[in-house]
Amino acid sequence: MATVRTKLAILISVVLVGTFGLLIYVMLQQAKVSCEACIQFNGRTVCRSAIGPDDASASRTAIDNACGLLAGGMTQSIACTNTPPVSLVCE
Repeated sequence: MATVRTKLAILISVVLVGTFGLLIYVMLQQAKVSCEACIQFNGRTVCRSAIGPDDASASRTAIDNACGLLAGGMTQSIACTNTPPVSLVCE
């Protein structure tokens, strides 16, 4: 006969696996669009890709990711994200 401790361990395992599965499912459902943005800022060019539920979200995230590598500090980060991308491809 299973002890209370064993039953509790099984219950916790089922809850964790279920939660992890739900998280993966939700993430995959939101990933509808993939974008790659190339940003030129301060003489350097960086390309980054991102996925999102729509073109606007995916492109904004790709631009933010590229600017994260190009900008140093908040002022440069804002200036970089306001720079039009050299190229932006969304699928």
